[in-house]
Amino acid sequence: MHFKSLLTVLSIASSTSAWAEETSVLPDETITVVATGSARPIDDSGQSLSVIAADEIDAIQGPDLTRVLERAPGVTLLRNGGLGAFTGVRVRGSASEQVLVLVDGVRVADVAAPGGGFDFGTVTSGEIGRIELLRGSNSVIWGSDALGGVIALTTREPDGAEASAEYGARDSFAAQANWGLSTPAHTLQLGGGYVRTDGISATANGSERDGFRQRNLHGRGELTLGNAIALRATARYADGRVDIDGFPPPSFAFADTDEFQDTRQFSGRAGVVWEADSVRIDAGYAHSDTRRDLVDRAGGDAPYFTSKGISGRAEFLGRWDLANRWTLDFGADRQRDRFSTGPTFGSRGRATLASGHALLGWHGATADLAAGVRYDHHSRFGSEWTLGANGSVGLGDGGWRLRASYGEGFKAPTLFQLLSDFGNPLLTPERSRSYDVAIERGDRNAPLHLALTAFRRDSRDLIDFVSCFGNATGICAGRPFGTYDNVGRARAEGIELELGAQVSERFRTQAAYSYVRARNRGTGDDLARRPRHALTLAADWTTPWAGLALGGDLRLVSDSFDDAGNFVPIDGHALATLRASVPLGEQLEFYGRIENLGDVRHETAAGYGSAGRSAFAGARVRF
Repeated sequence: MHFKSLLTVLSIASSTSAWAEETSVLPDETITVVATGSARPIDDSGQSLSVIAADEIDAIQGPDLTRVLERAPGVTLLRNGGLGAFTGVRVRGSASEQVLVLVDGVRVADVAAPGGGFDFGTVTSGEIGRIELLRGSNSVIWGSDALGGVIALTTREPDGAEASAEYGARDSFAAQANWGLSTPAHTLQLGGGYVRTDGISATANGSERDGFRQRNLHGRGELTLGNAIALRATARYADGRVDIDGFPPPSFAFADTDEFQDTRQFSGRAGVVWEADSVRIDAGYAHSDTRRDLVDRAGGDAPYFTSKGISGRAEFLGRWDLANRWTLDFGADRQRDRFSTGPTFGSRGRATLASGHALLGWHGATADLAAGVRYDHHSRFGSEWTLGANGSVGLGDGGWRLRASYGEGFKAPTLFQLLSDFGNPLLTPERSRSYDVAIERGDRNAPLHLALTAFRRDSRDLIDFVSCFGNATGICAGRPFGTYDNVGRARAEGIELELGAQVSERFRTQAAYSYVRARNRGTGDDLARRPRHALTLAADWTTPWAGLALGGDLRLVSDSFDDAGNFVPIDGHALATLRASVPLGEQLEFYGRIENLGDVRHETAAGYGSAGRSAFAGARVRF
């Protein structure tokens, strides 16, 4: 691999009215699994949780899932170009690789990637029917990777058929079809979609468009055997290609190149659920497989870099409803990861991680308390203990509650960091402790929702790449390009403010604001690409004219720095979107939107391009 290719690989991998009367909401919008690992009401937990359901995802429109995620507090994004380019999601100032991502209950991190994270550029809104976000460390339930939080994505679960298609700027086309059948004895859901766009130049100063195309398939099924046992299975496949820019000679500066990345993802789980009067057991096996090829057409059709990351996980989760309002959530699992890269700087390796956890809870009429412990043993570095506790207390009859949580997190070194040609087998896990306290009324889908949260997360033993140019001693011995080491300490602290109001039967407004100060505790500098302020405002109005619905979103993000030394600034930005939809009967709907209404040039990573003003129109049908 020549120097240009090395730079390309590393850059990709890093990278006040009268309120409407209280009405009931859909059960799915007030139930979460990310708090304890089993389905429970959000009010039972003292943790910071958000649930975004299918209706809201559909109203936002389009295949770009990040526009949905930005509606949750604490979320900021890192994107290396346009739609389909590498997209990292950060929660409360964490690294994107420190957020555990699940799709239909399967961990989907690319275990062959240097940071071991998940690329949100490979998933589209049309596939997803539900998003759950837990903010704060929660390794007691979820183990490795859950330092910054947990994002659980659930694919669509229609009862019937639905399809959508849209076309717009840059010859962009997106289509999705989903179908489902549900009876007391069995459930089956299937879906598939396709997205393509001519795209924009990945480099901000480039003239060559970098396109993207991807297809996806997903399915789930459940078969009930008697009154207590059910067999369940889920699967998802995505295959995409995104054009990228690189570092061509002789200057090796970021510029237009004729390169692309192919990514193939498969994830699935099969298991059995057994339920008795007071006990629920869910046992299964999950599999995740991510493969990437990077090709530079200037050097031929053969990939100059390939990677394969495979993870298999046997897991056992349970819940026991004890007497006198006590509950016990428990589980055990064993995960086996393996990776390989090539052809130059080829490396391979494997590791196992076995764990067990227990969370004891008490759920009273006005208070809920929980505390738990987890033990993990990694085949490469040894053992890790994790603690956590949270509580929620109702305040009077107005729907207010006070909640607080303490959580510990850890992230095992990735296989690339341990065993690649840049690896360091002496690495230890990254660790964190997080605290938050909040006062809240309702949840984000209620007619009136208010929440104010203060939080802090301290992280230590953070793993970073250490340059070895000019140094061949100590940790750099045999590592001419560099290696990884536990060198970092960081603190992220701030506040989150949420507001949601069903002002009238036809008008709803929402706001999510975050102030996050994320700093390197060794230098005092801001962590790279962590804006301190982020605000999303949204309003939706269903007019009295033939059901015409109008909506708008405004996203404001403050300045940040692109580098650890805080020498390269990234300007803040404000992006506005206008949306409209109109039904024609009960089954057909036409919709359209204008994104980046002000045609603002903006960056989340210095030097990368962004889309200007863009218009799209589409249709959705349901049977």
